[in-house]
Amino acid sequence: MEGAELRNIKGIGDKMSQKILDELGGKDELNQVIENLDLERLIAIEGISQRKAVEIMNQLIGNPAQQFLKSERAYQLYDEIVEKILKYSNTSYSKNRILLLAPIKDEFAIAERLSFVMQAKEKVSQLNIKELSGLMKKLDELKIPKANYDASKAILVESAEDASYLMDLGLNNYYTIITASDSPLFIEEIRGYEFIFYIYSEGFLDFGGMPNLIMINKDAPTYQLVPETTLDYFRQNRTLFETVAKIREILGEDTVLGDVGAVLDELDNYKQKEIDLDEIVTNEKANIDHELKERIENIDLKGDEILELLNNDFPPKIEQIFDEILTKSKEIIKEKSGISFDPFIKKYPIEIDDMEMERIKMEVLSKTENNYFDKKISAAEHLEAIRTRAEEEVMETVRFDFEFALGSFAYYYNLNLPEFGDVFELEGALHLDLCLNERKQVERMEKLSDNHDDAFKRDNENELYKEEKIQRVNYKLSKEENVALLTGANSGGKTTLLETISQISIMAQMGLPVPAESAKIKLVDEIYHFSKKRSLDAGAFESFLNVFMPIVTSKSEKLVLLDELEGITELEAAVKIISSFIEMIQETDSYAIIVTHMANELMKFADVRVDGIEATGLDENYNLIVDRTPRMNYLAKSTPELILKRMYENSSPELKVVYKRILEKF
Repeated sequence: MEGAELRNIKGIGDKMSQKILDELGGKDELNQVIENLDLERLIAIEGISQRKAVEIMNQLIGNPAQQFLKSERAYQLYDEIVEKILKYSNTSYSKNRILLLAPIKDEFAIAERLSFVMQAKEKVSQLNIKELSGLMKKLDELKIPKANYDASKAILVESAEDASYLMDLGLNNYYTIITASDSPLFIEEIRGYEFIFYIYSEGFLDFGGMPNLIMINKDAPTYQLVPETTLDYFRQNRTLFETVAKIREILGEDTVLGDVGAVLDELDNYKQKEIDLDEIVTNEKANIDHELKERIENIDLKGDEILELLNNDFPPKIEQIFDEILTKSKEIIKEKSGISFDPFIKKYPIEIDDMEMERIKMEVLSKTENNYFDKKISAAEHLEAIRTRAEEEVMETVRFDFEFALGSFAYYYNLNLPEFGDVFELEGALHLDLCLNERKQVERMEKLSDNHDDAFKRDNENELYKEEKIQRVNYKLSKEENVALLTGANSGGKTTLLETISQISIMAQMGLPVPAESAKIKLVDEIYHFSKKRSLDAGAFESFLNVFMPIVTSKSEKLVLLDELEGITELEAAVKIISSFIEMIQETDSYAIIVTHMANELMKFADVRVDGIEATGLDENYNLIVDRTPRMNYLAKSTPELILKRMYENSSPELKVVYKRILEKF
């Protein structure tokens, strides 16, 4: 179905239409929003709620939800179905598509959706769903990292054109970009940086073997100019990539993401191996001073040796001690740092040669930085080679979230494939709100039967015994009997049955499997569901006529579900009006179920099937004993006395007196 123009959508108007276009950035952006089903961008516009955004998008893409759901309660039931599915969704991609699952009447399109969901259910059921659910919750959008600026390093270029080129690549966000010049201050400027990346076009600059400089061709890929452009991207998205790799492993799919963590860890571990020369040398100086003091204190010096000391010369005895200790110290420093050098001046106390230390540190830094840069390029080259496929795998996994959400919903709620025909025939149907509780009951029973601990069995059997057993129901409307009155016990399940039928009809036309062991569904144009919570105060009679009479005047095929309309006017008039309504529905291809306590009176004016749900008593836990599957062609009593009896048994002594007096009237 072709979608509507924005300005033609009901409730939008020219002003809001223009506001939406302005906020999004024009018609092209609106088309992008429609193509991506990007509800978030619509919801972000002031004055547009989630529900309004869904309505707008449905009309933009031609979804007929508003034509199918014709009452507030029908819409609420539809929303509740969608909310239940959304609990299994983990991404905006999935959420948007779930929010836009609309009931349709195209049987071919419905069959396609049903096939997709049933395959998803089967797929999910074969997987480790708990582990997979935990991983799916970690899915996120790929993020572009903010550049980490390092003021200790700089990029050197030969011309303003080269500088402009690198700035266009955004490399000035990582390092200062310096253009070579003839200024006498130029050399001093670059010497102020710990490291220089000379990105050259011609390579004519000569720095005489400057150790802290790396030359890189300007035409090299960006990741070779500044490897961080790739490395930071993979670091930022590492958790997401690792999550996607695990998900794909569970799904039995190939992945290029398996070694992303190992590549980054190897790089980080290399960086952590950097040595602290200052700490090594300072510690060794303290050791030297201590040993020198101990050994020199035990030396006897003769007169001429003392004179040598006065002339600032070391006597041979002391010279030997210094040589022995410093030689040993040099070996210790080499062992700890991997570098052979002598950082000490032969004095007592020993002094550190600051110039030698600076020379060595610059040499070490240059060597380390060169090696680290090579490793970064190697890592970035590997990661850049898989980048496109990595992003595709993330997108595939995000798209799988839609399948996973629908499959999980169908699996956990034990939904089954409906059939379509000219009847509403349900076997083993269950209200969605009860499906998960039934699943828990079954799982607890299975756990109980597998457990051989008598005490455990006794405790849990008592708990299960106290719970009311969840019942599935059967019900049918046929072409010949397309209208039925539903009578019976208060709290017996009439309202729940009506909602179950609505849920199954809506879900089937959404292309979803349904909460029934088997279901044959009539595809209809419209569904009306009116609950007994509907306000029928002042003007109730006129309200009834305005809302319900158009239902029987249009030619569309409908499912109409009415829950207790007794309050529309006085009894006799209500009976005549509702019976007329029944007769008019019977003459069409529509279907209706009416929950009522006026069945006796209605049967006098209309030939209609009456079904009943009847309670037969209370069990020892004061739960109603009731078969929630209606008996066909059976007028059931409402049995309010059983509800009063339950209230009596569960009340305080003071209230018991009141309930007892009421019960005596029955």
